[in-house]
Amino acid sequence: MYRCAVFLTALLLPAALLAQLQSGPPLPHQLVRDWAKLPRGWNFGQSTGVAIDKDDNVWVFNRGSHPVLKFDRNGNFLESWGEGLFTSPHGLRFDHWGKLWAVDVMGHAVMKLTAAGKLQIVLGGVVGNNDSKDSFNQPTNTAFAPNGDFYVSDGYKNARIIKFNRDGEYLTHWGRPGTGDGEFNLVHDVCLDSEGRVYVADRANQRVQIFDGNGKFLGKWTDAGAPWGLSYVAKENAIYMADGTNDRVVKLDLNGKVLGVLGSHGKIPGKFDLAHGIAVDSTGAIYVTEIKNWRLQKFAR
Repeated sequence: MYRCAVFLTALLLPAALLAQLQSGPPLPHQLVRDWAKLPRGWNFGQSTGVAIDKDDNVWVFNRGSHPVLKFDRNGNFLESWGEGLFTSPHGLRFDHWGKLWAVDVMGHAVMKLTAAGKLQIVLGGVVGNNDSKDSFNQPTNTAFAPNGDFYVSDGYKNARIIKFNRDGEYLTHWGRPGTGDGEFNLVHDVCLDSEGRVYVADRANQRVQIFDGNGKFLGKWTDAGAPWGLSYVAKENAIYMADGTNDRVVKLDLNGKVLGVLGSHGKIPGKFDLAHGIAVDSTGAIYVTEIKNWRLQKFAR
């Protein structure tokens, strides 16, 4: 049975491996307590994805009764939609034209929607293998190039990145199961930097792999932690990573050096239990979704 968090070897790391992780200075952020102001009687479910729009509104993808929840930057609830549309929410991202892309991991689907929740494109929806051009097997997230090309991390069962054009037409894919360069074990997220390099969260292999836009292997980071979520911040030219195995946020430069860390394992506000998705707004505030704690947390500078 599918459980986003059940990978025992990823949760119970030997002490020797933990000791190999890069450390870094604390990030200059503090928890904003009780940030998300949900309507009376509402709660998040398992919270998987988070996306920030051009106005710094915060969109949360979760497995509760209201899958897509929108808040302003101060945590005031604005709207919700998506009831009955998704089997199991996972990744959530905006493209460069303000359209929202939602990934349904157990529905094996990638959906393009307007900000009002109107469905525009559905990719997949049936189970595909590692060479399928128009189907997935438990996909996880998306990332977008300025020209509209986009990449899908696929995923829990398949082990690859798939590239499509702006119209959702297949272009190429790369990856297969394994531990070598260009091979993956649980492709959990993907992001692009300003030069078009593709960063892949190779979660169970506990590394980030880097490729050019067509899948040529460029390098890897093997000592930053287990990447569950990735978010590139252009004005800082840095990547923020949700390390769900070690329950921390890690900021990295594009050489893989740790610039700062935030958080530790726990249940109380300010700590994490399976940190899953991550996004950063225009002020540098960090938003993190959690699987076991059923919440979104905001950390402001």
